[in-house]
Amino acid sequence: MACPICNRPTDPQYRPFCSRRCADVDLGRWLTGGYAIPLEDEEGPDEDDSGTQS
Repeated sequence: MACPICNRPTDPQYRPFCSRRCADVDLGRWLTGGYAIPLEDEEGPDEDDSGTQS
């Protein structure tokens, strides 16, 4: 298995990473929203398809 950050072989102590540095880089990405999945806005049940309000 290769480190997901730098592609070097993993170290059992830091698995799935190769070092503490790569583990910290990954944690930083999680904490800053780097791995966020963008959501598509869904139409709510009170909105109609015509786009006009009555």
